[in-house]
Parts: sequence; C-alpha cells; structure tokens
Amino acid sequence: MATVVAFHAHPDDEVILTGGTLAGIAAQGHRVVVVSATDGFIGEPPDYAPEVDRMTELRASAEVLGVHRVVHLGYADSGYGPVFYPDPPGRTRFARADTEEAAQRLAAVLREEDAEVLLSYEANGGYGHRDHVKVHEVGERAAQLASTPRVLYATMPRELLMRGLRVANRLRLPYFYEPALVPTAYSPQATITHRIDVRPFLGKKKRALAQHRSQIPRFAPQLLPLLPSPVFGLLAGREWFVDRAAEPGKVRGDIFER
Repeated sequence: MATVVAFHAHPDDEVILTGGTLAGIAAQGHRVVVVSATDGFIGEPPDYAPEVDRMTELRASAEVLGVHRVVHLGYADSGYGPVFYPDPPGRTRFARADTEEAAQRLAAVLREEDAEVLLSYEANGGYGHRDHVKVHEVGERAAQLASTPRVLYATMPRELLMRGLRVANRLRLPYFYEPALVPTAYSPQATITHRIDVRPFLGKKKRALAQHRSQIPRFAPQLLPLLPSPVFGLLAGREWFVDRAAEPGKVRGDIFER
C-alpha cells in the first residue's frame, strides 16, 4: 500500500479539489495525509483572534474522508484580492514565507511518511490565489528535497470553467471566479492526465464539505453541500489532475496509473 500526501493552501481546499479522490484512496487501504499550509484565518492585525477554528473543521472533514493524519505547516492565511494584510503577531502569512524554509517543513512530512505521491497545485495556483501559487512553489521544492517519486497537480478543465461562466452570465447567477482570470485559470483539457470518477464517494465528499460550516455562507463552492444530491453529483462527481511527468493525451482513471 502507498502513502499519498495532499498539500493544500487552506482548510476546505482538500474537499473541493481532492475530496473524492482521497476518500477513494483511503477506502482502498492506502495511507492518506493532508497538509494544510495555513489555518485559513485571515484576520487583520492587531485583531487576530479566530472566531472559528478552521483546523478543527479540517480535522472533522478529514475524518469523514478517511484521512489518517492532518498536518498544519504553521503559516497564516494570506487572503485573496488586492489587500495583503501584514503578518499577524508571531506568524508569517504563507505567501510571504521563505520558500526553502516552508519546503523543508513539508519535506520532513514527506520523508517521515515515505510518500509515494504528492498532490499539489500547478504554477498558476489554479485561479491565481497567492497562497495557491505558493503551494506550487513549496511543493516543487519539497518533492525535490524528499525525492518524492511522483507529483500530481489538482486542477480542473479550463474549458469547463468557461462554460460555467457563460451559463452564469446568461442566467445572471453569481460566479466565484473572476471572469478575467477564467481564460488562463487551472489547466487546458488537453493537458489533463488523470480524470477520477468520484461519484461512488459523493456522500463522503458532501459530508466532508459540510464540516466547513464557517465557510458555507461566504463562497459559492462551499454552497455545494446545500445542493440536492443529483445536482451535487453533476458538479462534483469528477476530479482532475496533471501528472508533471506523464505524457499528455492519455487520460487515466486512477492516480496511481502512470
């Protein structure tokens, strides 16, 4: 059996991008470790006192998915958008972290777990979030330091987002992603190497997402657990990855398939 380490920027990313895949891997008997770079609390100094412990929500989500271990690298959330708050007292926002230092922290987990696969993000961080871009940078270096055999980037087809944007515009619905970013967000369909059918684990994915109660009122992706199951399955029934070492063109249905 293998060990898979899923490296994410914030609590809830583990479900949105990889929840069904992690549940499936765990159900097969593999060891699953989730590493979160930040605790997900933004807060502007000096008023840095989380009202909700998002790490507790992450651990509850991980338990639903069958994750064996949760690790927090110790960094603070950098936030999304033009405002980049100063560091909170005694902590560093992840986007400002020294890449080598953060990579050493992640590499220590990879070595300790003897990880066969690291799940990370692509260079654009999906939709340009500064913490997601940093996950890519840190993940690349950590995999090199720990000699981790395989790195896969959690992503989604850019073309799917484009279709979603057109539908949202036509129906005048709110849309989470900034329209100007969509044409360069995530990965083109042709570069995706793994498409995982996670419909057998949709129940777990939906329950895991619901553990992030503090986020449900705030962002569109976190409204997914409130949707009827058939609609949820349509939106969340597949997860996508790019294997940086695999030849594009062939789409695999298992992340262990090369």
